[in-house]
Amino acid sequence: MNDRMTTPWGELALTRFPENPRDRLRAWDASDEYLLRYLAQEGIPLSGTVVVVGDRWGALVTALAEHRPAQITDSHLTQEATRANLARHGVEPGAVRLLTTQDPPPGRVDVLLVRVPKSLALLEDQLLRLAPAVHAGTVVVGTGMVKEIHTSTLRLFERILGPTRTSLAEKKARLIFCTPDPALERPASPWPYVYTLPEGIGPASGRTVVNHAGVFCADRLDIGTRFFLEHLPSGGGGRRVVDLGCGNGVVGTAVALADPAAEVLFVDESFQAVASAEATYKANGVPGHAEFRVGDGLAGVPSGSVDLVLNNPPFHSHQATTDATAWRMSSGARRALRPGGELWVIGNRHLGYHVKLRKLFGNSRLVASDPKFVVLKAVKR
Repeated sequence: MNDRMTTPWGELALTRFPENPRDRLRAWDASDEYLLRYLAQEGIPLSGTVVVVGDRWGALVTALAEHRPAQITDSHLTQEATRANLARHGVEPGAVRLLTTQDPPPGRVDVLLVRVPKSLALLEDQLLRLAPAVHAGTVVVGTGMVKEIHTSTLRLFERILGPTRTSLAEKKARLIFCTPDPALERPASPWPYVYTLPEGIGPASGRTVVNHAGVFCADRLDIGTRFFLEHLPSGGGGRRVVDLGCGNGVVGTAVALADPAAEVLFVDESFQAVASAEATYKANGVPGHAEFRVGDGLAGVPSGSVDLVLNNPPFHSHQATTDATAWRMSSGARRALRPGGELWVIGNRHLGYHVKLRKLFGNSRLVASDPKFVVLKAVKR
């Protein structure tokens, strides 16, 4: 959806990525507006190093582009949306510094703007990484919808940076104001988090998992993945396998452990996830060949080059509940698979993935089920 956001720096036409004319979801919300309005009304100096964390689709850095901010994001899709939105408004390449959550942050931060993420762990990780660059004069302002800001959110700011308070709500959005305290004794970062998998789940039994902050179920094996691990396809012969939406990479690692001759491609749009997958794979000393890629699903993977795709698709995208991501993942898998290649999907029973697979592949077979989950297989004819 192409929509226009009115800001103190002008009107902006913004889109999400990938652009979809049928998608009615905006690339900005009231919390972005509230933050930008506050910066202008209060005359916050933006001449120093401005850092924007968690900008959902680039709305904030596009509005502030003349101040040459740095954006820090965990999302490849956010980076692509940001590039497109900046180009749409004639912003020269390099005017906005695009960083990932895995990149070293700027050495000094004079204005820190934080779009509160869904994951409290990711917020903790990013505040701890940025804290050494924050000084007594740094202006720290967070923003989010009221439903996204909790007491635990404020406690994190207070524990890591300094005294924190909130604004009144406007259009169901709220601001967070934090006064940095350089003398504050900060906790050590608990990330990445490492744990051992349980027994009885196939080749991955008793193996090590490494999770960076913000990755789904960072401190334990979620029940859906566990069920998937118990029903993965067997086979050998050096297949080309994709762990699509890999998360911490435990599924792809299990395949590689079972078939050392397999070539496994780990793909996710999250920089934190791909870093976790690579760390998990290496922690288990898997002898095979693997590739780790941050990207938009299977875009860039040659058609007909893959034997097997394994997928546990999300049903949300930046707070919005939607099956669009799952549909795009399945469509991309069909294109990338060779004739006879298979897509294996796990999902909640109520999501009806079997209907979508039949539309795309012309077939769908139930491999396993329990009261909550189904494992489905579709074959490219």
